[in-house]
Amino acid sequence: MSNNFAEYYKIAAKNLKMRSLRSWLTVFGIVIGVFLIISLLSLSEGIKDTINRQMMSLGGNMIFVMPGSDDNPLSGIMFGGDKLEKQDLDAIGRTEGVKTVLPASYQAMNVRFGQENQSVIIQGFPMAEGMEVMRNFQGWSLSSGRWPSVGKREAVAGMQLGRDMFNVPVMPGDEFIVKGKRFIATGILNSLGSKQDDSAIFLDISEFQDLAGQQRGTAQMAMVQIAEDADPNFVAEKIKESLRRVQRRAYGSDTLNFAVITAEKVSDIAGGVMAVIQFAILAFAGIAVLVGGIGITNTMYTSVRERTREIGIMKAIGATNGAIMAIFLFEAGIIGFGGGIGGTILGLGVAAIVQAYGQVHPMFYFTASFSPWIVIFGLGFSFAVGCLAGILPARQAAKLRPIEALRKYE
Repeated sequence: MSNNFAEYYKIAAKNLKMRSLRSWLTVFGIVIGVFLIISLLSLSEGIKDTINRQMMSLGGNMIFVMPGSDDNPLSGIMFGGDKLEKQDLDAIGRTEGVKTVLPASYQAMNVRFGQENQSVIIQGFPMAEGMEVMRNFQGWSLSSGRWPSVGKREAVAGMQLGRDMFNVPVMPGDEFIVKGKRFIATGILNSLGSKQDDSAIFLDISEFQDLAGQQRGTAQMAMVQIAEDADPNFVAEKIKESLRRVQRRAYGSDTLNFAVITAEKVSDIAGGVMAVIQFAILAFAGIAVLVGGIGITNTMYTSVRERTREIGIMKAIGATNGAIMAIFLFEAGIIGFGGGIGGTILGLGVAAIVQAYGQVHPMFYFTASFSPWIVIFGLGFSFAVGCLAGILPARQAAKLRPIEALRKYE
């Protein structure tokens, strides 16, 4: 028998076609595992790419100061923490390399629009000083209307709030009521890339603090724009020193209750979190693929037992051990590759559906990555699993002696 891989493939495909039901059941086991890997990898990569794009849009000259610690800077936002007092904000503003300090606060409040009431995140920041920064460094732009004027109870609404949160779309010039006070939505923002921001209302911070009952001059966090020629990491360390001096004078302690992080560090944190998630995804989905691989091994052992006579005849007419092993490895590889094709198509399809859902649902924001490496990984991984699962059965088939194979059949 000629050592021709095309011929081995034809023989393997023909044998699988003769046992189509068993082959399809084995393929299904691989489909499930690859489906889990591809769909979850696609979504996690997409979310990571979205976070990185948002951080890159800020540029390298933005620093964030928020309650929490450098090791876990998001804890303060999620669970609350100390507020930045006026002396803290003043100290940040005097720090070497700092150009602009934008204090910001946020709170969920009941908003009445027409005959409807909805709980909406309202965010406040100093619009007079901060609007240029938000437009130039956070990519803010209006889809309709105009920018609000300070001191006139005017606001801008996120794209999602203007379009979907109420039964009637919010249009520029419409009024809404918060805690008995009337505000005018002067403009509707284009998407900011975050469902939370797209569903929010943005006010001047003084008007927000009146609504929230917060003390003037304080803030839950601060966005710091640094000078163009300044090093973000250097300025971040200087801000920490400034805040420690305030802590020392006010409380007699050097303990810093605020995280000072650069846009690059936020991106690194997000990348680290997503890497852990992806590792967990691969671990759990790998178990499913392992089970599928065991199914392939079992199927191939059964095939060797059923085809003992066929193996004996092939060896009797000159088939080498390598040729017999190659045929069975091709069969196992085809099963794995077929499962990879089905799992990849199904996984990418589910990821696309989740992404489409995330684009329209007001509470979630999902994107998916459809990069070629995910497809190549899914197909290559499934083929490799199939071949590895078929090694032991293929070796058993190759070791059969022609006379013993024919005698066993009789």
